[in-house]
Formats: sequence, C-alpha cells, structure tokens
Amino acid sequence: MARSVRRTTLALLLSAVLAMTLFVTAPAHAQDSTWTVSGPSARSGPQARLQLDATTGALTLQVSRGGRTVLEPSPLGIRTDGADLSRGLRLSGRERHVVAERYRATVGKQRVRDVRMTETRFRFRGDGGARLDLVVRVSDDGVAYRYVLPKGSGDVLGETSAFTLPTDATAWLGAYRRDNENLFNQYPAATAPTGEYMAQALFETRGTYALIAESDLSGRYSAARLVHEAGLPTYRIGLWDERVTSDGALSTPWRALVVGDLATVTESTFTDDLAPASRVADTSWIRPGPALWTWLAGGKPAGQSLSMQKGYVDYAAQRGWPYVVVDAGWYFDPDQWDVTDPNWQTNSWIPELVTYARERGVGIQVWIHHRDLDTAEEREQWLPTLERWGVKGVKIDFMDSESQDTLRWYDEILPATAAHHLLVNFHGSTIPKGIQRTWPHVMTMEGVNGEEKRVNTAQHLTTLPFTRNVIGSMDFTPGAFHRPQRPNAASDAGELGLSVLYESGIQNLAGTPESYDARPVARGFLEQLPAAWDRTRLLAGRPGESAVLARASGGRWFIGGTFAGAAHTAEVPLRLGSGTWLVDLVLDGPDGLVREPRVMPDGDTLSVPVVADGGFAAIACRWHPGRTSCDRTAA
Repeated sequence: MARSVRRTTLALLLSAVLAMTLFVTAPAHAQDSTWTVSGPSARSGPQARLQLDATTGALTLQVSRGGRTVLEPSPLGIRTDGADLSRGLRLSGRERHVVAERYRATVGKQRVRDVRMTETRFRFRGDGGARLDLVVRVSDDGVAYRYVLPKGSGDVLGETSAFTLPTDATAWLGAYRRDNENLFNQYPAATAPTGEYMAQALFETRGTYALIAESDLSGRYSAARLVHEAGLPTYRIGLWDERVTSDGALSTPWRALVVGDLATVTESTFTDDLAPASRVADTSWIRPGPALWTWLAGGKPAGQSLSMQKGYVDYAAQRGWPYVVVDAGWYFDPDQWDVTDPNWQTNSWIPELVTYARERGVGIQVWIHHRDLDTAEEREQWLPTLERWGVKGVKIDFMDSESQDTLRWYDEILPATAAHHLLVNFHGSTIPKGIQRTWPHVMTMEGVNGEEKRVNTAQHLTTLPFTRNVIGSMDFTPGAFHRPQRPNAASDAGELGLSVLYESGIQNLAGTPESYDARPVARGFLEQLPAAWDRTRLLAGRPGESAVLARASGGRWFIGGTFAGAAHTAEVPLRLGSGTWLVDLVLDGPDGLVREPRVMPDGDTLSVPVVADGGFAAIACRWHPGRTSCDRTAA
C-alpha cells in the first residue's frame, strides 16, 4: 500500500514537472497576466490595469474611471547599461499597502492635505536575472508609477514609458522649451503636430480629464518631456539627458496622471502628495503673501535706484503688502566685484533698504542670477550675506535647463537657502513637480508664459488653471494694468481676477503704483488679498474657453474669472457652502471698474456680464441684514 502511494505521488510530481516544462518551452500557449490596482474609493476613483504579455514579457498600463477608458494600454519599461527592462520580464512577487498621511502646506490650493492611496509593488526579473520593481499608486484623483532599480543596475539610457490616449481625446499642449514658457494650444490628441511637448499636458475623453505630470524629481534623474508623432495617440517620455548617471539604487520620479472630472483635476494636490515629506523642520519663518514687483514698471533703472525702491516700500506699506521684490540692477556685474575682499558687500545699498523697509513692516526680496550661485564658493559668499542683511527671499533666474546636472544644483541650493531662512522664487526654471511639499520655502516658480511675455492669448489665460497651475504655485505676475499688449487689455476686471485665479505663494503684483491709484477699486481689492489659501474650488470653466475659481481664506471666498471670446453674460454656479452670501463683484463699467454687491443663496447662479476676452473678480462673505461689503474692515 505504501509502495502504491509512493508511485502515485511520484507520478503526480512528474506530471507537475512536465506541465511546468511545457509552460516554459511553449510560451505561445501561456496566458497573459493581468492585475488591477484600485484606490481607496474603488467605485468612484480611477483604476489601473497592469498587464504582462506572456510572449514578449512586456508590461502595459491602462487607466479607467467609472468604466470609461482614460488611458489605453501604454508601454512601461526602462533601459540601463545592464539590461533592457522593457521586455522579457517575469513576475517574482508583489505586495500591497495603504499610504495614509496628513501634512500642512505653506502655500498652494489647500493648507491641510489628507493623503490616502493604495500602493502595490510588483517585483520583476528580466533577462540575465536583472531586477526591476514597479511601484504603482492609486488615489481618488490619480494614478502614478515609478521604477525602482537595485544598486549595480548602471546608468539609465532611456525609458519606454508612454501614454496612449483614446483616439477621440482632446489635448491641451505647450511645445517644449527649456524654461517651460510656451503657450498652451488645443489639438485632437492623435493629430497634434509632431514634436516635443511640456510634461504638463491635459487630455479629455468624453468628460473625463487626465493631466500628465511628474513628481519627486531631483538630481538623481533627468526631467521628462513628451515626444509625439502626428497621427498617433501616443506620447512617449523623453529625457533631457541621453544618459542618466546612477552609482547606487535608483527610484525614478513618479510618472503621474491626475484623473477625474475637471473640478477633481483642477483642485487636486496629487503631485504634491506623491512627493517626499518636508525636509525643513522649522517652518515658522516661512511667510507667503503679496509683493509689489516693479520690473514691468521701471525695469533696471528701478533696481539701480535706492530712492525709487524706498518709494515702492512706502507704497507696499500703505497697501498692507508684506514684500517688495527688487529685480535686476541692484548689483553690478559680479565679474567686476572682488568677492574675496571681505568688504565687497559694502558696495550695495540693499542693507539700507532692508532697514528702511523693516521699520515699515515690509520685507525685501532680491533677484539674483543663477550664474552667481552655481558654485559652492559663490553660495557661501551670497547666502550668508543676504541673511545677515535681513533679506527675506531670493528670486533666482536663468537656470534654463532641466538636465541632471542642473537638477543636482537644485538639490544643493534648496537646503542652503532654507538654512539661511531665504524664501525662494525660481524663474527661468523647471516647474514645481512636488518640490513645494519637500521644500516648503519655495514660494513659487515661473515655468509659465506669463505677464512678462508680449505674446499671449485669452485662450492661454483660460487654460493655465487646468494645466500648469494644477501642478504648483505659478509666478504669472498679474496686475500689469499699464501694459496695453496683455490679451485682456479691454478688461481691468479680468486682469484683477487673475490675482485669485492664479495661485502663487508670493503673488508678485506687476503694476505701477500710478496704475493702481488710477483704479482705486482694483487697489482696494488687492489690499484684501490673503497670504495663502485654505481651500480651492472650481466653479465653472473649460480649458481654452473660461475658468472661474473660488479660493477661501478664513470666512471669505475670493473669486476670479477669465473668459475667451465675445462679450456675453456668464452663468456661474455659486457653490461656497450652505446659507446666504454677499457676493461683492468687481466688473468692467463704461467708465472703469465698478463694484456691484449681490445677496444670493448658495446653489444659485451668478450672472456676470463680461466684455470680450474679459473677466471679473469678487469677494464673497456670509450675509446678514445691513451688510453691504465684504471688505476686511466691514461689519
């Protein structure tokens, strides 16, 4: 009996071995492997579907929401010196857990952030035993993935990562440039012109939106751009560097899709949520707020004039604005300065201006060229000096690169500025990509075709809240009423609304004191601007056509709207919270800006007359009998 049992067991083992052998030697008969990764709210949020082709060993990712495909099966993979990890992969294990965090932001769309997402790590083996981990995260508002490579994998030669959209998707794209300052334009996703595009592209498929983004980018890698061939619905990931150097274990940046209806995408903090936690232990010195920025008013002569800058300080103090930004011209060409001379700093009048401003409750921020901070020796000269002078922040300009070397420079300047208690505004730069969570003293970044540009469109203005500004603070520099070339030149109300519509930790107001004084209604509105926002809500809009956002501070909501096209009456749903509200509108009148208060219940529709390519601004507060204004000093 025992011998019979042994024979039966041996036969079963031989059958199992034979079956395994057949599986390995005849992959054409094998089944593809498919895994679904859902977020914490599987019924309402997006789902990621990962598939491993049994024949080629290639991976694809598909994303859907509410049963509707947002992203068609799209290739995954990475190539290194040691292996091509885009094919020949075999699953060796997987594990899942929930990421739950709460953090407080210094700037952005929302002060307090509650993060909840699922994370699944898939472990693969490639040819020759090469290892690759694919980490996939899914939240209620997005899907993201990254590659994790062990030490010894070698340099990265490129990714096969791509995003394949449904063939009927609509795209809003900006052609790539090194400072991310091009216009956004609308195309059918498949037929957009062949070329490279900024990795902040928005797509829509039958009412569901997907914004391609990147998070946790640092000097361990290279920045991405999108590469497209006309006639195909696929956008490939291209890297700045042909070779990304790596001498240890590597986690690539997150490739992210912010997914949902337009409100979900616009209000999302997904790219921040993916980033590492703050590396600044004490953030008590980090104070956002509006600034008077005079470059578009006076240019370099203003920067070279102590008397003019004192006048700007006086004006900012009268308005209650906490900062004045001194732009280029306040210091001479550093090549003419002997920075080895311990008294070289005495050439500057900035210390006198800082003292003058401090006595009036105003902080001074200064512009500085990247070339003057691109070595450790220069940073050791400049940063302690600026801190000793009492300067509150630096506007660093003209990096004009997203290479790995430049990103390594960011890795050095960020802790150095934090150590010297200097707020940072990057111009000629990359875009935020989660940097403001990790380094909360980064108040804002340019990376936008903003007010400084002389080529602009009303369609571009209406697209920015749904693309670039979703990702993080954006230094568009609104308020340049004196510039006739702005696309909303016929609408001072529209220009005023941009100060709310566009979020920036330091809202650099680009007008002249004279232009504000000529528009007392606008000046009074700008005096009310808070330092930061508690939360953000999309009230109405569509990219390229219109955008109306409400942002809360304390018990008040600030509303900004911009529109492209002919004059009309805009219908805006009021969704601020139950009860009755006083909406204190600022509109374009026949002889300038006018205020028009309206009392209305939440849920009602706000009818707003707007001029061609115009807009409006408003402050909303709880109404009670006798209340006629939402000004800070009003009852």
